[in-house]
Amino acid sequence: MKTTFKCSCGKTHNALIDDYLVQRGAIRKIPEYLKAYGAKKCFLLCDENTYQAAGRQVEEVLALSGIPFSGFRYGSKVVAPDEKSVGSAIMHFDHSCDFVIGIGSGVINDIGKILSKTAKTPYMIVATAPSMDGYASASSSMTRDGLKISLPTRSANIIIGDLDVLCQAPLKMMKSGLGDMLAKYVSICEWRIASLITGEYYCEEIARLIREALRQCVENASGLLQRDEKAVRAVFEGLVIGGVAMNYAGVSRPASGVEHYISHILDMRSVEFGAPEDFHGIQCAIGTLVAIRLYEKLKTISPSKEKALAYAENFSWEDWQEELRCFLGKGAESMIALEEKEQKYSKENHRIRLDIILNNLDGILQIMDEELPAAKDLEKLLDTIEAPKSLEEIGISSQLLPMIFKSTKDIRDKYVLSRLAWDLGILDEFV
Repeated sequence: MKTTFKCSCGKTHNALIDDYLVQRGAIRKIPEYLKAYGAKKCFLLCDENTYQAAGRQVEEVLALSGIPFSGFRYGSKVVAPDEKSVGSAIMHFDHSCDFVIGIGSGVINDIGKILSKTAKTPYMIVATAPSMDGYASASSSMTRDGLKISLPTRSANIIIGDLDVLCQAPLKMMKSGLGDMLAKYVSICEWRIASLITGEYYCEEIARLIREALRQCVENASGLLQRDEKAVRAVFEGLVIGGVAMNYAGVSRPASGVEHYISHILDMRSVEFGAPEDFHGIQCAIGTLVAIRLYEKLKTISPSKEKALAYAENFSWEDWQEELRCFLGKGAESMIALEEKEQKYSKENHRIRLDIILNNLDGILQIMDEELPAAKDLEKLLDTIEAPKSLEEIGISSQLLPMIFKSTKDIRDKYVLSRLAWDLGILDEFV
């Protein structure tokens, strides 16, 4: 993996991480990295679970190396990615420390990135599970004011993936990691489609990097339930590459699309109403299957310009705002404010996009054929790892799916399948 390089797309890509290490016994290498950075004292951030998984071992390695440390351990086994958790980390930070080490996976890593950015220190993440693609990304997935956001933060300087630890992670977290990787089928497809329709920047070199990482994950997926080292390594390295790809692109496009927004909507409803939710990657895997089924359905529909124009003409932004508020609560307000800036529902903007779509239908269908697996093949893969394939399996009524899917078009200013369906005037019948 290249750290910085001039790409054929015309941009100079920067991975934003200095190094990552994936091997058995990798934790024992931590002092070498710390000495290279001139670290005098480390601040360790973990929770009860991650302390047992790797935190105690990190402390022992630092003590044997004579490297001082202090830290903060969340008193619960489940840490929420919100303002309160971030505030706790910042308020407990020891300002005599000049290096932050996060020990955990998703939430701990996201908070660790925020903490190290705030404290202006280098940052290392010691991964405890191959569960999500945020290890190398320069953002933190957080809930702020009830809305799931991708908060610009920083990337880790060093990522430590000790296979002795990763191979012992809960199987559900491994499934979650593979689910987050499977989402890349849709993210690359939608990135290409968006570039065709909106002129958004796209880089084939980055897309090729993601495709290869995804291929390795899928080819080794059958070994995941047996904690096979090759399978675990493929998922973890794929997730690191996913984060690096986002850094290369400067946006989240290479790693997330409408399937991630389905997961975000579920998270928002959980925060607002206490509705059921599951691991991010599990939700993304279900969202990926939903998206691919809908893309297959899209292939059977003959677009009509007249129908699309009439649909947009009859669309009521005021009525939709109220639907969002009822469905998502206060989290809807940020989405509504985004539309005031974006104006995607503008009749003029819609006409421009619609003409481009209708003139490029063959190209859009070709992208779908090139990037997406068949839904039945994805179902088989999820069966192989014994992962959920439907919302019902994670305690959520399928009757909510139409509203969940329709809400995804408003969560970010990103062109995804739900926006394409709205532009074609088929969104309501589509779901």
